[in-house]
Amino acid sequence: MTFSFIYNEALYRPLYNALVFLTGLVPGHDVGVAIILLTILVRVIIFPFTHRGLVTQIKMKELEPEIKKIKESYKNNTEEQNKKMMELYKEHGVNPLSGCLLLLIQLPILITLYRLFLNGILTGGVALYPFVLMPEVIATNFLGIINLSAPNYVLAFLAGFSQFLQMKLSNPKIPQKSPNMKEEMARAMAIQATYVLPLVIFYISTRFPAALALYWTSSNVFATLHEAIVRSRARLMYGRGEGKNKRNS
Repeated sequence: MTFSFIYNEALYRPLYNALVFLTGLVPGHDVGVAIILLTILVRVIIFPFTHRGLVTQIKMKELEPEIKKIKESYKNNTEEQNKKMMELYKEHGVNPLSGCLLLLIQLPILITLYRLFLNGILTGGVALYPFVLMPEVIATNFLGIINLSAPNYVLAFLAGFSQFLQMKLSNPKIPQKSPNMKEEMARAMAIQATYVLPLVIFYISTRFPAALALYWTSSNVFATLHEAIVRSRARLMYGRGEGKNKRNS
């Protein structure tokens, strides 16, 4: 059993069938509406992981003053510094590796969706499940206006702009310049994620079918709304100073 077979049966074929099934359900068999529904479906499936990762990220932000204090107090003792950091994470119920786990879960799905929208729903070559029927007529013009099989600058702009909004929400303040190499690298990554990544997404979206840009936009909107709600609740929680027990909820 090859890796390619496992990938196709576990990811590509299920997502392809889901897209065909949703296209057959929506009025007018609009592929664009089906893509939005599929994006929401995928986001709902991975929601427990994204939510946990987001909560961890917010907690890490709240702990930054204490983390900085530990680093300064034990800057000459790396072993003791790591020990104190682990104690702090355990006390507040934070797992700093959750972000890596989230990336490992999302990355294969993102790559598969990318391939799926790049190849197009009409390419065939993928076996449908017995309960899934390919619609006789498929509307590749989203809402009768945007041709999803060709690049579209409006959707490309929305994909890049929605990515920018999401990153600004995640990183509202770019860290100031620091002589510390690690902190300076973190600052450079924050700048690239906030300003460079949206431009890259815009450029890619102008070179590939608009279905990909529609997926990116839908995914970014969902993620931004989710993050805005969680951060709003976190501000209320920490703003009232309700303590550690609330932080761990």
